[in-house]
Amino acid sequence: MHDLRNKVAVVTGAASGIGRAIAEAYAKAGAKIVIADIQADAAQAAARALQDAGGTALGIAMDVTDEDQVNDGFARVADEWGPVDILVSNAGVQIISPIVDLAYADWKRMLAIHLDGAFLTTRAAMRQMTAAGNGGSIILMGSAHSHVASKFKAPYVTAKHGLLGLARTIAKEGAEHRIRANVICPGFVRTPLVEKQIPEQARELGISEEEVIRQVMLKDTVDGEFTTLEDIADVALFLAGFGSAALTGQSLTVSHGWSMN
Repeated sequence: MHDLRNKVAVVTGAASGIGRAIAEAYAKAGAKIVIADIQADAAQAAARALQDAGGTALGIAMDVTDEDQVNDGFARVADEWGPVDILVSNAGVQIISPIVDLAYADWKRMLAIHLDGAFLTTRAAMRQMTAAGNGGSIILMGSAHSHVASKFKAPYVTAKHGLLGLARTIAKEGAEHRIRANVICPGFVRTPLVEKQIPEQARELGISEEEVIRQVMLKDTVDGEFTTLEDIADVALFLAGFGSAALTGQSLTVSHGWSMN
């Protein structure tokens, strides 16, 4: 299952954090990696790093909320390497705010990045996968918040719940074309996104940053540990290489027991 030789994988938001860890794992398994990120320079730098490590990689600028950028990016991949076999829709942001203080523009931006981005990249990938007839794997990056809620994260929780419905629909529509869809639901991983949340939540809750870590982020884990980038990359590798529809339309929570479903 860990042999992805000659597979073409697009990973969005892959210049850093979870996306980059997944891209590196896929490259080690032999896949051709497309680092798609809104930060063009960072995407190209990440691609060069994979190439220097012996992988095959391409860095492209992609704002996942821009229909033309998404379609153009996937067209470029098809021209250079052929149709996409694996999509990891990972691009995301976080905004911490009580609902009563949340700007409508921030609500719309969050839903656009997480849900519109997942839809646009999925549609582009499915079109190529269907035309090629080789099947494929679509992985949406959810969260433990795909199943539970937390204060001050209304648009994030809403979007991550929505990804479950999208993946299940992809699984139904993609089945006849051997396209599988699943959602990875990480707990707290110490990415730049999470690091930014720690002081924000400390301010909103009126507690120290250390208390945010112990009493909010890791309180309900079984071992008081953060989920690691390697944990998520291993699950993404497993889902990409799983060969049948026995595992489709599912969500896998990777959270040290913080959320059990």
